[in-house]
Amino acid sequence: MNDLIAKAAIDRRLAEILQPVIEGMGFELVRIRLMGGKTHVLQIMAERPEGGIEVDDCAEISTAVSAVMDVEDPIDDNYTLEVSSPGIDRPLTRLKDFDTWEGYEVKLETTELIDGRRRFKGELRGTEDDEVLIEIDEGIIGLKFDWLSDAKLVLTDELIREMLRQRKAAGIVDEDQFDEIETEAPVPGDDSDASEEE
Repeated sequence: MNDLIAKAAIDRRLAEILQPVIEGMGFELVRIRLMGGKTHVLQIMAERPEGGIEVDDCAEISTAVSAVMDVEDPIDDNYTLEVSSPGIDRPLTRLKDFDTWEGYEVKLETTELIDGRRRFKGELRGTEDDEVLIEIDEGIIGLKFDWLSDAKLVLTDELIREMLRQRKAAGIVDEDQFDEIETEAPVPGDDSDASEEE
């Protein structure tokens, strides 16, 4: 289990318990975090192997996870369970994610300083062996996957278009459900928007 999927020791323990359940249901665990606060939140991000997840899928995972957590009881305090999709500006937690999202803008963070820096932002160029390739101003560099402490896509118009295209291709978005956008053509001779000259 790598640190991007399960960062803290408790996260790794929870992943050991829950990953087989989630995978047994036909989904993949993207990330698991037990976050503190007044009430702890157990956040689970999951998706189908081909990508995507629906609200009903999240509810199904939540029910199965709750049943296992009741039996195993690995968390002493009260907590809230939150099962969700990775979202558009998703975290990249598995080596295959870096190939899947090649060509998109990413933010990467390393545990140690690499050439005097920990944060890198640029275009993802896939992977080579155990390295994640990213194009930054200085050129394409390789960062070992094990060096990464955080990695996520940057929300761009291009990324949003691609997500909508994927959802449409999967039949999730039906354009017939949406009304046409009506625009008004300018009326000839109507200068109401023009500024007046004195």
